[in-house]
Amino acid sequence: MKYRLLADTGVFVSELCLGAMTFGGRGQMWEVIGGLDQADADAIVGRALDAGVNFIDTADVYSAGESETMVGKALGTRRKDTVLATKVRGRMGKGANQVGLSRLHIVEAVEASLTRLGTDYIDLYQVHRFDTLTGLEDTLRALDDLVRSGKVRYVGCSNFAAWQLMKALAISRAEHLERFKCTQSYYSLAGRELEREMIPLLKDQGVGLLVWSPLAGGFLSGKFSRDGKDASGRRASFDFPPIDKERAFATLDVMRSIATAQGATVPQVALAWVLARDVVTSVIIGARKPAQLDDNLKAVDLALTPDDITALDDVSRLAAEYPAWMENMPSDRRPGEERRFERR
Repeated sequence: MKYRLLADTGVFVSELCLGAMTFGGRGQMWEVIGGLDQADADAIVGRALDAGVNFIDTADVYSAGESETMVGKALGTRRKDTVLATKVRGRMGKGANQVGLSRLHIVEAVEASLTRLGTDYIDLYQVHRFDTLTGLEDTLRALDDLVRSGKVRYVGCSNFAAWQLMKALAISRAEHLERFKCTQSYYSLAGRELEREMIPLLKDQGVGLLVWSPLAGGFLSGKFSRDGKDASGRRASFDFPPIDKERAFATLDVMRSIATAQGATVPQVALAWVLARDVVTSVIIGARKPAQLDDNLKAVDLALTPDDITALDDVSRLAAEYPAWMENMPSDRRPGEERRFERR
């Protein structure tokens, strides 16, 4: 296992992070994603830690809090060796204020998460989504207070648009508040929209990137074909996140060829491509079975060739959107350069 810096925190996290969304949820909507019991979670967590993973991510909303409880029990005495991350924002009850990023809810939610996790501090506390009903400054001040109190070490965001993250960073700078150290965002060979606005921002502002669903909800596992006859797994019953399936199938064709040549599996190729992006801090992997986890863990040892990466980049590339296509036109900025339009 290799380790990467989490932005400018000085903290090293494993380049693969264990996601705990598959823990718990039996009898709930979460069962389609996981439904693992405590014994299963213990085995998965133990296996990941033994392989060198030191980074675990969950959320209060996963299985209505059950995931956090199971993570805490599974870690036990190994908690001190783990960078533990969770999230706040989702609805945690029927009460009018048991949701969102208000100070009222954040303070209540962090105490509940600490209790479920069986710890007195959270290493990385992330806001799960943007809250249009709460001022960003109120949210950031509440998070800043949690860091100052010692209950939270660092803060991050998840599923923000680039402008939302930049606004938050500007408020933190102006008001001397804790800034988001990272974003947890969807990014995969089947979903590269993050490259349009967010990734340039992350590079410019020195913000880390934690990638969720690098297999596009299982679509890039290699289990799916165009005729749909052999479809199985989570996406067969929960078709999320949305993707351009024609482009994704074309990408899978290239992935299978590379996997065969490299003696690897299709999921390992998908993970290796994300790991090869220089902006990525850590890639979140989830598993329902130990064999799935073992396969994913081997991705850190897969070195894609420059030709492999070029082939994957080309087949999965998105069409340029405005204003990007303006910037892709010939440059006239340097001495001797001249922008010319080609006649047809």
